[in-house]
Amino acid sequence: MGFRMKSLNQQIIKFEYDQNFKDQDFYVSKSNEFSFLLLNSWPKWEKNFLNLIGEKFSGKSHLINIFLQKFGGIKINANEINDDFLKKMKTYENIIIEDLNENVDEKILFTLFNNIEQDNKYLIVSSTQSIVDFSFELNDLNSRAKNFLLSQIDKPEDDLLYALILKNLSDRQILIDKKLIDFIIKRINRSYSKISEFIYKIDEISLKRKKPIDFKIIKEALGD
Repeated sequence: MGFRMKSLNQQIIKFEYDQNFKDQDFYVSKSNEFSFLLLNSWPKWEKNFLNLIGEKFSGKSHLINIFLQKFGGIKINANEINDDFLKKMKTYENIIIEDLNENVDEKILFTLFNNIEQDNKYLIVSSTQSIVDFSFELNDLNSRAKNFLLSQIDKPEDDLLYALILKNLSDRQILIDKKLIDFIIKRINRSYSKISEFIYKIDEISLKRKKPIDFKIIKEALGD
């Protein structure tokens, strides 16, 4: 289709964001700068246990993948931890647990924490809420949770919203005028998941109607 492009037309979309993109197109802003710098400062941490907190689509996995490529390590989803993983992780200095939730096997998680501490290894746990706010049944696990460094990814401000929208549109090879992005920024819910949903909606509506994205499509996707 005519409005689908292999690359964004830089004469239409002129944003000076290159200086903010570091490490595999991760956009550094006030919302995530602390987490970005903290992960990149490894191993100079005050504690060996770090909790990376942020809502879905906030960039936690992106940051973790950057960390792994730089410093090495092993990662696993919290619900997949088992005895085999406890054995496998012994050969790694950095262990990463993604998407921790209260449905995790608490006994095996506590064993994992103990093993990491005893071996003086490093642990990164990602979650949508702070680990200190979890209500584990094991009191020892609640106590251990208090020993984590906490790093929160906040809701996106304007510059990060621009970058996220541009990145999502570029991934879909969609051309859009800057004034439309300005319009979106002023009205969209400042939630990473809502931004992702919105991009999906405007793409879906545009494809279905075989029309380029305009104010009408944007308003519809926003629910106006």
